[in-house]
Amino acid sequence: MVSRTQLRVLAVGATTALGIAALSWQKHEKRSRGLLFTPSQGTMVDAARTLNRGAGLLATSVALDSALEHYRGDFQNRAMYTPLIISTLSLLASGQGQQDPDAMLSKVRDPIYILTGLTGLAGAGFHLYNVTKRPGGMSWNNLFYAAPLGAPAALVLSGLLGYYSEQLRNTSSDAAPRVLGLPAGKSVALMAAAGLLGTTAEAGLLHFRGSFQNPAMYLPVTAPPLAAGLLAASALSSPRRQRLRWLSRLVLRFTAFMGFAGAGFHALGLARNNGGWRNWRQNLQAGPPLPAPPSFTGLALAGLAAHSLLDEERELAQYRWWK
Repeated sequence: MVSRTQLRVLAVGATTALGIAALSWQKHEKRSRGLLFTPSQGTMVDAARTLNRGAGLLATSVALDSALEHYRGDFQNRAMYTPLIISTLSLLASGQGQQDPDAMLSKVRDPIYILTGLTGLAGAGFHLYNVTKRPGGMSWNNLFYAAPLGAPAALVLSGLLGYYSEQLRNTSSDAAPRVLGLPAGKSVALMAAAGLLGTTAEAGLLHFRGSFQNPAMYLPVTAPPLAAGLLAASALSSPRRQRLRWLSRLVLRFTAFMGFAGAGFHALGLARNNGGWRNWRQNLQAGPPLPAPPSFTGLALAGLAAHSLLDEERELAQYRWWK
């Protein structure tokens, strides 16, 4: 049995390790901009491929999480198979897009991402109905134990990130990147920030249900909102505020690592349940969801792609001024 003191030490140690990892990533990319973005392939394609990664991580999280949750619900509604199929398609499309160096919109991936977003919206309606039809309606008990309202939103975000990745590939390299008439960097940044806040709300609800028994449970309700705020501020402020953008990138990287670490903490939570991993069939369904935390990683990657686009917009603006 893990004591309260041991959990505190584990939380502090994990936070320190995540901070060191984020700083190392930041310094490495500052020396050679090649870890996520390869200049030789163009900023648009590199940002698009990073968005593909984010969309793929979100799709993976949804596929695994919905498989567990809908299996627990015995697939009573045949529509419960839909998110498994669509999220798998989104994952496959994202994997292919991440490997695709071409600066051309895909006629296969684009429709898949649109379908993914629409499926997420439909799922949100199903989950809302599942909550409100129960006695008490929008009560705390129903929010805790009925269909999670935030889960389908991850599928919507996977579709949106993927759709934006395809639109970026279709953007001329000599013009400021725009998607649907809006500056791409700003729109992707605000979308990622909103996604981080929404995912934080879902994590906060479930961690509140768990009484924040592990101090590390405060991390996903503090770091992602900070990352979202800094990202939105970077998108809306002057490009000259480089310290703000540096800090925003750092916290986004911390959040990206935190998403993977969260899966480890959830595995620890499962091990602490009755029977531990020997009782894995029950604990996987009743314990903390293993696939959920990497959603933060996917959204953090989208935020980093937004920073790359914001930098590109600034450089193009300077080029046009000198020209």
